[in-house]
Amino acid sequence: MKNQKLLDTISMVLLVIGGICWGLVGAFDFEPIGTLFNGYYADGSMMMSPLTRVIYVLVGLSALYRVYGYAKSSKR
Repeated sequence: MKNQKLLDTISMVLLVIGGICWGLVGAFDFEPIGTLFNGYYADGSMMMSPLTRVIYVLVGLSALYRVYGYAKSSKR
């Protein structure tokens, strides 16, 4: 039960971070995760760092986890 609560908390934090990042992208064309962790190729194009990729995957998995939890609780 304690592990479930920890996973719920982590997933909610990641979803809030993801929501704020998407809001910044939509409103100001500013991508904070990429700005903090990405590098650039010699031609000036941005390359995605492994850390950025991991963050995006964790945010996506958090969303799937929360959708699953919501669907499971609504069937009760």
